Amino acid sequence: MASSIRLGVNIDHVATVRNARGGLLPDPVRAAKLAIAAGADGITAHLREDRRHIRDDDIARLKAEIDRPLNFEMAATEEMLGIALKTKPHACCLVPEKRSERTTEGGLDAAGQQAALKPVIHALKHAGIRVSLFIAAQPSQIEAAAALGADIVEIHTGAWCDALAEARAAQAEAEWKQIVSGAALAASLGLEVHAGHGLDYASAEEIASLPQIVELNIGHFLIGEAIFEGLSETVKIMRAAMARGRGSIKP
Repeated sequence: MASSIRLGVNIDHVATVRNARGGLLPDPVRAAKLAIAAGADGITAHLREDRRHIRDDDIARLKAEIDRPLNFEMAATEEMLGIALKTKPHACCLVPEKRSERTTEGGLDAAGQQAALKPVIHALKHAGIRVSLFIAAQPSQIEAAAALGADIVEIHTGAWCDALAEARAAQAEAEWKQIVSGAALAASLGLEVHAGHGLDYASAEEIASLPQIVELNIGHFLIGEAIFEGLSETVKIMRAAMARGRGSIKP
């Protein structure tokens, strides 16, 4: 188990603000550099089919200009595979994608889409790119990820975070138990375990207490809070929350 925990900052919604007005500002690459300077261990960016936030030139610039790992979130399509193989980011996180959704809803169905995912995963790994699957913390999905040869699973924490925010205590407890058992199962199968979606300071601190989880990927909350506090400050506060959670692990 890792004694430290990494923070990946998702800069998609800096691009959302830029695209709402058009033009070049605010620049998501500048946001990535500020996040790194404040303590981010890596940068996550999702190039969607409809290019609603991150654009192709953003991905190219991120790869060229940042000095930390780039985690390229993508649907398992021929177009995105071609871009990934050309860009060669540190890692690719395969996610589900629907045109009608506001953001990624639910985890990837690795168990039900093995035939479609297998060649994409093989091609990425053959190119030396680490492969992550963004999945629910369900045994069938985690076992499928291992069978497919993924390097990493990123546990979708959205349902847990929503239950916490809406004070649905029973559901939050049930979701938390699934995350705890899922993280343990994934680690036992040799998968590196990440987590993300909907995390804020409090939930990030709590999930950082799980020793199997070595990375959190957080975007919307940090970018939203940055409106009031500044991005550098929000990254620093998040890092402190994660450190408190990690520090609560008993030897």
